[in-house]
Amino acid sequence: MASRPIPSRQVHLDFHTSEHIPAVGSRFDPKQFQEALQVARVNQINVFAKCHHSWSYYPTRIGKRHPTLQIDLLGQQIAACHEIGVQAPIYFTVGWSATEAEEHPEWCVRHRDGRIAVTQWDFEAPAEAPRPPFSWKFLCPSGDYRALILAQTEELCQLYPVDGFWYDINCLYPLCYCENCRRGMAQEGIDLDDPEAVCRFNVRKWKQFFQECTRVIRSYHPEASLFFNGTTQLGGRRNEEFRMYEYNTKQDLEDLPTTWGGYDKLPLRAKFFHLTGQPLVAMSGKFHTSWGEFGGFKPPEAMRYEAAAMISFGAACNFGDQLHPLGEMDLETYRSIGHAYAYVEQIEDYGIGGRPVATLGLWRSGSEADDEGVARMLLETQTDFVVVDPDAEGWDHEAIILAGGPCLTSAQAERLNRYARAGGGLLVLGESALDASRQRFLLEVGADYLGPARYDVDYLVVGEALAAGLVRSPFLNYEPTLRTRPHPGTEVLATLREPYFSRTYGRYCSHQNTPYRPETADHPGALRRGNVVFLPQALGRLYYTHGARVHRDLFSNALRLIHRNPMIRVHLPSAGRVSLLHQPQHHRYVAHLLYGPPLQRGRCLVIEDLVPLYNVRLEVRLPVEVSRIYLVPTQEPLAAEKTEGTFTVIVPEVRCHQAVVLEYGTGAGIGAA
Repeated sequence: MASRPIPSRQVHLDFHTSEHIPAVGSRFDPKQFQEALQVARVNQINVFAKCHHSWSYYPTRIGKRHPTLQIDLLGQQIAACHEIGVQAPIYFTVGWSATEAEEHPEWCVRHRDGRIAVTQWDFEAPAEAPRPPFSWKFLCPSGDYRALILAQTEELCQLYPVDGFWYDINCLYPLCYCENCRRGMAQEGIDLDDPEAVCRFNVRKWKQFFQECTRVIRSYHPEASLFFNGTTQLGGRRNEEFRMYEYNTKQDLEDLPTTWGGYDKLPLRAKFFHLTGQPLVAMSGKFHTSWGEFGGFKPPEAMRYEAAAMISFGAACNFGDQLHPLGEMDLETYRSIGHAYAYVEQIEDYGIGGRPVATLGLWRSGSEADDEGVARMLLETQTDFVVVDPDAEGWDHEAIILAGGPCLTSAQAERLNRYARAGGGLLVLGESALDASRQRFLLEVGADYLGPARYDVDYLVVGEALAAGLVRSPFLNYEPTLRTRPHPGTEVLATLREPYFSRTYGRYCSHQNTPYRPETADHPGALRRGNVVFLPQALGRLYYTHGARVHRDLFSNALRLIHRNPMIRVHLPSAGRVSLLHQPQHHRYVAHLLYGPPLQRGRCLVIEDLVPLYNVRLEVRLPVEVSRIYLVPTQEPLAAEKTEGTFTVIVPEVRCHQAVVLEYGTGAGIGAA
């Protein structure tokens, strides 16, 4: 049964509260709570039923009520929200529950050797020793612990008008070998020394848990939203491979860009999860660092940039906060959120639910460094892209990038080979042409695979086709190039110089890497066969790790050989971002332009100065006749030049964010301005 539409301006209200703090909730005032939400222009807030300390914040008969809680905090929060038309899904912890882990060690996740699985934990530390952030024991949703969660879920469904459930810390990893899991695996005849079989058992265990929670909730509240956090992380391929997210009614993309990998994690994840067809919610925080930070504040302008970015990539917005144990909302926090959400109100209809469109597809490898490195190069050059759906019946992309790392089945490789033979362009990076055993090429790249590199680094010398803007001297690859033998007729686009030797204790030169030999290596550095370009370097990983401009320029030059017809062109500084969304129900395309350069300060990325850009030239090539072009939020019309399906406008100013709407319909189209 369908869930309600996803609210656009959300808050996730953390409330992990120690039993050593007195008078919990004593200053909660429904009116002050409502005032904060109204100041922030919030239309949904996730409120806590049970936290990581194991405490519940309502009069539970199933779980453990917080020992100093004097009111039904959850019930009063839900009632206060509903009184002003705000939805209030219920938060419930699963994988971290501290008191229950201490009282029931048999409920904990166990490693193969029987040790309890933990994060940031020192079992030898005395009670008075400082405790590091994010230090918890993992719990396994099996046996009595699973029964407890399901019973408490049912209790909550009976007590309250439920808008949704937000289950936290749902962990496929670490794999569990607790007694419940061992019994289950023994019944299925699983060898505990077979990590793949153990992994698949853990997948079934978690998905059965998701299914049971869904069944309970749906029996009482058929339209409630459901989300199991942890299922939308994309490190490795397991969440994607096993579709761990399939019980979610929306996909919440938890991302704190200041400390969790930067501002370019969201675009790639959003583009992937758009493939699920579910609504997206982008989650950040008001914190300077990350969750659990009392008294940390992100500048309001940074929050406005983040919120605009969320809308630009087709997602609703959610900012995390943490409620003080006494229950009083911090109005300064909600004024900052309100600054962002006042802008979101003006632009949300032009982004949320929009479908990314591009003629360039990115085939994810499942390697975070490879995938995010390639995505960063594309984002920094304003080269818009979509994530390829490997299971789609057909691909209409002009070109596809394979990001690196063996990631193809034989059937997928054959589909890509047919795609290339039919005229589609392929840019193949690193090992992505190889089979899983790294023995041979599955993709037709115009060469035979000879093996891995002989040295620890090498140096690339580009030919004319790749030379634009690049140095013609040999430049360093921090990881070496695969060795290949080109087939007759394959064009060599770049050659290699190998070092005199790898850097070792026995032989070394200078501070870092050995210089190159004067002669050209016997294997090439880049190849082209028809419309397949092969760069045997792990360029995505190189850029993710080292960020060298020469590698980004090499990548862009290679891509231009096969990707000549992007749907959108715009020249912005490297911190500029572009996203083209299609909203067919509204008969419009929306080009979102963003500019907010982040600065590295300590361990945090900070956005502070939103410097305007003026007279930005934007070209959008569309398959429809456009009838009207205008700016959002001002609704100011833009004059356009039209040439062979491409509409060119000059955007007067981009300050943080600017959307350009191109409407189409049955009316007369735009001619030459």
